[in-house]
Amino acid sequence: MTHIVLAFEDNRLIGDLFGQFDQNLALIEQKLGIDAIARGNQVTLKGSHSACTQARNALEALYQRLQQGHEIHAGDVDGALRMAAAADAQLPLPTLEPRSRLAFAQVSTRRKTIVARTPTQDAYIRSMDRADLIFGTGPAGTGKTFLAVAYAAALLERGDAARLILSRPAVEAGERLGFLPGDMKDKVDPYLRPLYDALYEMMPPEKVDRGLTSGMIEVAPLAFMRGRTLSNAVVLLDEAQNTTTMQMKMFLTRLGEGSKMIVTGDPSQIDLPMGQKSGLREALGLLQGIEGVAHVQFTEADVVRHELVARIVTAYDNASREELQARERRHEMMDRYSRARQEERVDAGGAEVE
Repeated sequence: MTHIVLAFEDNRLIGDLFGQFDQNLALIEQKLGIDAIARGNQVTLKGSHSACTQARNALEALYQRLQQGHEIHAGDVDGALRMAAAADAQLPLPTLEPRSRLAFAQVSTRRKTIVARTPTQDAYIRSMDRADLIFGTGPAGTGKTFLAVAYAAALLERGDAARLILSRPAVEAGERLGFLPGDMKDKVDPYLRPLYDALYEMMPPEKVDRGLTSGMIEVAPLAFMRGRTLSNAVVLLDEAQNTTTMQMKMFLTRLGEGSKMIVTGDPSQIDLPMGQKSGLREALGLLQGIEGVAHVQFTEADVVRHELVARIVTAYDNASREELQARERRHEMMDRYSRARQEERVDAGGAEVE
């Protein structure tokens, strides 16, 4: 058992750090199986050495965020604990901070600052800094699209990109929507609504509206990309698992001078017609190991929505694995049966020849 006492100098931040009725400390206790006892501006941690060390690192990181003027919520506490658990696996930052202090990768716009909540999110943000073409794949709720839109908005605000182009393939998710009323914008907007939602959360609405009017921000279906060269822009393709091989090739070859591309999708949620190959899956195989291309794979452990979402994703993944194993067993039995029948025919043929 380890006994650690932490003291925080700024009493004004203690309420936000510990949470209302010490709910943040209660969450830490629940996640790590330790005791966290608050008294004034001090908290005493009791439990296993590794768990208490993680709790200390998480609390110090959260306190630092409060000192920088950021708010923290329950999701931030959970994220700090995940990052503390994987602190040794973090990619190195060019920083003079002590190695014992957690260095969270983050994306900042004028409206808000997004801080990585999982090691994979941390690697994803750093990959967007290093590579010109970034693939982010994995289940829903891991922040793939939200972080990509946030990063794109930050580049636009800093002047590192002249344009922001957001795109999606217009594929229905198991439903036939029929002929939608209105002009072209009205018809494609329902497919692009998630991108609008993320964009409005990262930037002031009036700035987004001005950008959409001037063309500095463009939200368009994938079909409108053919024949274009996208220079000095940050280009995001969402729901890329629903692209065909030709669509993905067409999109990737739009990359122009001074541009960056981010491609996100979930290969387990393909809505293409039966038998049609996903352009995302093929691209991941073809472009593996190419310089300037990065691929970050999210898992159910990176889900940052409601905890139930992670359990739902895990249940579906387990069911998929069981179905695949059952299919492989059936194929193996059929192969054995075919070989046995063939051997019987050979034996029967040999007897007839004799």
